Amino acid sequence: MDKEQVKKIIKEKNIKYIRLQFVDMLGIPKNFSISTDLIDSIFEDGLGFDSSSIKGFSDIFNSDSLLLPDPATFKIIPWLDEARIICDVCYPTTKKPYEGDPRSLLKSEIKKLAEQNMEFYVGPEIEFHLLKEVNGKLVPHDTGGYADFSPLDLGEEVRNKAALYMHMMGVKSEITHHEVGDGQHEIDFRFKESALEAADDVITYKQVVKNIAAKEYGLVATYMPKPFYGQAGNGMHCHQSVFKNGKNIFYDPKTKNLSDQGKWYIGGMLKHAKALTAICSPSVNSYKRLVPGYEAPVYIAWGWANRTTLIRIPGYNPTNEKALRIEFRSPDPTCNPYLAFTAMLKAGLDGIENQIEPPKPIDYDLFELSLDELEERGIETLPINLGEAIKELEKDKVIREALGKHIYEKYIEHKKKVWKEYSMYVTDWEFQKYLRY
Repeated sequence: MDKEQVKKIIKEKNIKYIRLQFVDMLGIPKNFSISTDLIDSIFEDGLGFDSSSIKGFSDIFNSDSLLLPDPATFKIIPWLDEARIICDVCYPTTKKPYEGDPRSLLKSEIKKLAEQNMEFYVGPEIEFHLLKEVNGKLVPHDTGGYADFSPLDLGEEVRNKAALYMHMMGVKSEITHHEVGDGQHEIDFRFKESALEAADDVITYKQVVKNIAAKEYGLVATYMPKPFYGQAGNGMHCHQSVFKNGKNIFYDPKTKNLSDQGKWYIGGMLKHAKALTAICSPSVNSYKRLVPGYEAPVYIAWGWANRTTLIRIPGYNPTNEKALRIEFRSPDPTCNPYLAFTAMLKAGLDGIENQIEPPKPIDYDLFELSLDELEERGIETLPINLGEAIKELEKDKVIREALGKHIYEKYIEHKKKVWKEYSMYVTDWEFQKYLRY
C-alpha cells in the first residue's frame, strides 16, 4: 500500500484519526493520535516528538526526533473506527534512521539480506493467559487444558473475535486453541513475507488480544512468562528459516534433509544461546519459566521433533523444502520482537559464516535426565536468572554488535537496574519463610 492508497481509504471510510505507532526499547507500543487532516504533511515531513521520554531513546539534550510513517502498515483498528500506521524513528534534519529505534535496527538487517537476494522468515507462536478478578485478585478465567472444548475452555469467543480483528488488520490466524495451563490460550498466525512484518504482527497481535479481552469481555490478557506457580508458562517459540534466490538454504535437495548451512545456523544459535536469552527472555519473571529440572526449553541442544531441546526441527513435513525450519523454544512474548529477531538472525548467520558445527542431535528425552547426567553428556543450560543472562550478553561480541552500541548500552543499563531492584525486593514468600528465624 502506498500513500495515495492510504489517503483514498481514509476518505472512503471517513476516518478522522490515525495513530502513529512505534515501540520503545522494551517493545512496549507507543503512539500519537493525529487528525487525518494532517496526513499529507505527516507523509511529507513526519511528526516531531520528545524522544527523551521514551525508554531507551535519547537524553534531554538530544530529544528532538521524528516519526516517519510506513504506509504499507496502514490498517483500520476495528474496535475504534480509527486507523494505525507504524512508524520509523528518525533524526529530524536528515531523516536518517535513529540508532535507538528497534524497528529500524531489524529493517536494516533485512535490507542487508535483500542485497544478497536473501529473506529471513519468522513464525512466532504466542501464548497468553486470560484472567478474571475474584475478590480483588486476578485468577485464570477457566480450568481448561490443551485443546479442550467448552465448558472447560471459556476462551473460544475471545480467541475467535481476536482472530477476526487480527485478520482485518492483516494478521491472518491459522489455528486457535486452549493451551495447557488454566486460562492459557494460543492463536497461531501465518508466516509473513519478512521478519519485519512478523515483528509488526507480534505487536498488533498483543494489542488486539488485550483490547478485545478488556473492552468486550471484561478480562485481563497477560503475556507474563510465568504468572502462576505450578502452572504452564507463556512462551513465544520462534520458527525460522532463511531463503536465498527463492530457495530454502536450510534444505539440501540432494538428501532431502537438513543442509550444512542449516546445521551451521543451528550451531550459531546454540553458541550464542546464553546471550540471546537476555534479549529473548528479558524479564526477571522469564526465569521462573526457564527452570532446569522441569519441562522447560533450557537445555542447549537440538534434535529432530524433540520438544525437550532448546532447538528442534519440527517433524510435521521435514522433507518439504518450504516447510523445513528450525524452532527456537526459549523466547517469551515479553521480548521486543524487533530486537529478538535481529539477535537470532545474527547468531544464526554467524554460525553459517564461521561454519559452526552443532553437537549431534538429541534423540532422547532430556527432561528424564538429572543435572549430573546432563553435565556428563556435556549439555549446558541457559542462564538461571536475568543477572546471569546479562553477564552472558556482556561477554558475547556478536550479539552485542547485533544490537548496536546505543541500544546495547541502554539495554544493559536498564536490565542491570531491574535486576538490582528485584534482588533487593522482599517477597511475600520470603517474609513467610524467614519471619521466625
